[in-house]
Amino acid sequence: MRVLSGVQSSGKLHLGNYLGALKQHVELQAEHECFYFIANYHALTTVQNADLLRQQTLDVALDYLALGLDPQKAALYRQTDLPEVCELAWILNCVTGKGLLERAVSYKDKVEKGLSASMGLFSYPVLQAADILIVSSDFVPVGKDQVQHIEMTQDIAGYFNNTFCGGEQLLKRPEARLNQAMVVPGIDGQKMSKSYGNAIDLFDTPKNTRKRIMSIVTDSTPVDAAKDPTRCNVFAILSLMAGPDELAEWERRYRAGGMGYGDAKQRVYELFEQTFGAARERRAELARDLDYVEDVLVAGAAKAHRVAEPLMDKVRTACGLATARLAPSYRLARNAVTPLRAPRG
Repeated sequence: MRVLSGVQSSGKLHLGNYLGALKQHVELQAEHECFYFIANYHALTTVQNADLLRQQTLDVALDYLALGLDPQKAALYRQTDLPEVCELAWILNCVTGKGLLERAVSYKDKVEKGLSASMGLFSYPVLQAADILIVSSDFVPVGKDQVQHIEMTQDIAGYFNNTFCGGEQLLKRPEARLNQAMVVPGIDGQKMSKSYGNAIDLFDTPKNTRKRIMSIVTDSTPVDAAKDPTRCNVFAILSLMAGPDELAEWERRYRAGGMGYGDAKQRVYELFEQTFGAARERRAELARDLDYVEDVLVAGAAKAHRVAEPLMDKVRTACGLATARLAPSYRLARNAVTPLRAPRG
């Protein structure tokens, strides 16, 4: 099965990104053909500083590789390195009704939170559909809040197929694959988010990470009193990181009383370090070998291009779009892949 997903290069990745998406992405590469892209076109809806966008795009690549993405198993590429995406997005715009986009919950939510109501933000689901459809994805791993985007992609693929292909499924209908992670609370109890400023970054320094974790908002229940774990932000994060036996023991301690929230926060920090300490060191090594990181992105884009180009040729033919016939030598040059060397260190 072919899997497609992407991560916006719009800020530092945090614990919510990992538990909600990246952890599953790394696990899926062992069983499926995976394509993961860094959504730097999408990021333009919020990041409009060139130097910052370049750095954040690189940061996402470093994070993926540090967390265990294997470029021999999964293709990692920048969205901007696959030009067929924007070409397909324009064609899909021409068959997608404005009414469908007006029903996008995420668009309404972002505008309510103060984002500019740009055409890029409004047509975001069309570009997202192009990302998914251009590599003929079988399924897309998403959280519940992203299911509508997959349903919209299914509708958009149908519009194209019905308009230009007489119903033939040239653009494959993708399916959503729900991940199992619950919503990850931030240090203030809201959903962890870059835009809310309540995140625990994956690769901050140990000192700063501990400071963030120890600042998780709790109530004023005295140490000696029993505490309700179901109403505690610390326990909610602990439940996503600790094993079932340990979690049961923490629940017992909460309900018995005699335990301060600081004890639970310290354990969250210890589990965080167990999970990400080695990855932090690995990321630092990769940051000293940026040529390797670039090689990974180029190789990933070439793999995605070998899937996207023949499909795009069929899409153009179906639409009646004439293009110059490129010389075979030029096509070979675009698809050439240099074998990946091992990273230094």
